[in-house]
Amino acid sequence: MKVEQVSKQLEALGNPTRLTVYRTLVRAGREGLPVGRLQERIGIAASTLSHHLHRLILTGLVTQDRQATTLICRANYQAMDALVGFLVAECCVEASCSRDEAAAVA
Repeated sequence: MKVEQVSKQLEALGNPTRLTVYRTLVRAGREGLPVGRLQERIGIAASTLSHHLHRLILTGLVTQDRQATTLICRANYQAMDALVGFLVAECCVEASCSRDEAAAVA
């Protein structure tokens, strides 16, 4: 994964509303949520949700699929796994401790 892509994803998740939207979709599982139900759960205006979803879609963290007249939003778990993997891939490589020891200190 490239640093530029990771930084865009982290920037997108750095907004409290987008982070809430993303976490809600992650919790929803692979079935995702219709936009209307997502809006109800988050409690924000449709235009605001649309804006934040657009940013998450552009970074690859969220996908949308149309089923008849309904837009279904889903967390892109492959992208999430890649992002988390990038963040932890080199944990403690320059230290004398193991990853488990580093986690215990934190």
